[in-house]
Amino acid sequence: MPTMNAHTQRRLVIISFLIAPLTLLVLFSIWPAIQLVWFSLTDWNGLSAEKTFVGLQNYRTLLIEDRELLKPLINSAYYFAGSVLQLALATYFAVILNRKMPGSNLFRMMLFMPFVLNAVAVSIVFRDFLQIDGGLDAVMQLIGLGAYTREWVQDPELVKWSLVFASIWRYLGFQLLITYGALQAVPTDQYEAARIEGASEFQQFIYITLPTIAPILGLQLILATVGSLEVFEVPFLITGGANGTKTFIMATLEEAFEFRRVGLAAAMAVILLVFVMLVVVIQRTLFDKGARA
Repeated sequence: MPTMNAHTQRRLVIISFLIAPLTLLVLFSIWPAIQLVWFSLTDWNGLSAEKTFVGLQNYRTLLIEDRELLKPLINSAYYFAGSVLQLALATYFAVILNRKMPGSNLFRMMLFMPFVLNAVAVSIVFRDFLQIDGGLDAVMQLIGLGAYTREWVQDPELVKWSLVFASIWRYLGFQLLITYGALQAVPTDQYEAARIEGASEFQQFIYITLPTIAPILGLQLILATVGSLEVFEVPFLITGGANGTKTFIMATLEEAFEFRRVGLAAAMAVILLVFVMLVVVIQRTLFDKGARA
């Protein structure tokens, strides 16, 4: 039996290791995506074996005939604004905690704890916390701000920002952990040299810290943008989509499982997928240009 040379053996090892992940990728990502596109071209109730091919009619319905179905996408702007604020807060706290002050480990654990809590439990707590005469109103009364209490989840003007606040509290620890890890890669000798030259803390952040962690912040901004387009559990469990808080994911699931228009829901999912891909490509292009500049 002829022996294989080292190059052939190396290729066989690489192929062997790739079989499992590529199989999983095809089964759980590529094939479902192909099926999703196919469903979007049909009129199907999700139960019957018959699927009526309607071509691009579902997309025509969404983009031309019934644009109200796309309106929940507007709510994503609120969550994106909250994600930017969340990223700024995470960066601020990470820079502070990176100084190894007394109690920093405890404070870091307290900030990260909400992320590891069950999402349903967090949403239920916030639902009660934001109710009339709930926890937030009680705290405001206690500190003398009772005159500023509002109907936090009943007022259409405030409810979206209330949900954004809940999302910020929920995911701040995740972004904090990533940013804190990025700060560990900043060479300490650069800070020492900057302090010798008389640079202030703000100047050290602008000229040393920020350029070093900029790629990580760019990645977090992309994740925040995608996350703002895919918000579901917080508004679903706190308001159920009432008072104009319905998100695009909620509207998609409603079309699929409540109205039994799976083909239309699939078209909505495909539009969201394309939109997310465009946003990621645009952001990556801008960040790459900024890095080269």
